[in-house]
Amino acid sequence: MQHKDRIILEKIIDEIDIVLEAMKERDFNSFDSDEFFKRGVCMTVINIGELVKNLSTEIRQENKQIPWKEIAGFRDIAAHKYGTLDMTDVYDTVTNDFPALKSSISKLLS
Repeated sequence: MQHKDRIILEKIIDEIDIVLEAMKERDFNSFDSDEFFKRGVCMTVINIGELVKNLSTEIRQENKQIPWKEIAGFRDIAAHKYGTLDMTDVYDTVTNDFPALKSSISKLLS
């Protein structure tokens, strides 16, 4: 693994840890009713997608079990279509998909 990829993957885990800690005490209604909080979570989604876009083609090709393209695509939607973004999708992604993504990336790093 290239050093640059290792740094990026570690940053992705850091971003996931931050948002999971923030979401720990929130159900969907609490999440959805706080516009500032939603925007902060969406910024984390954007950050993770941007980091994924900076990974080498090699690491993405060698680890096709991780949905790199979908992660980057969700970043694009969050960044460019925030007004029409379904917050249920954001909440589900963060609470359900991010822990699995963290686990997959942790395995890559070990």
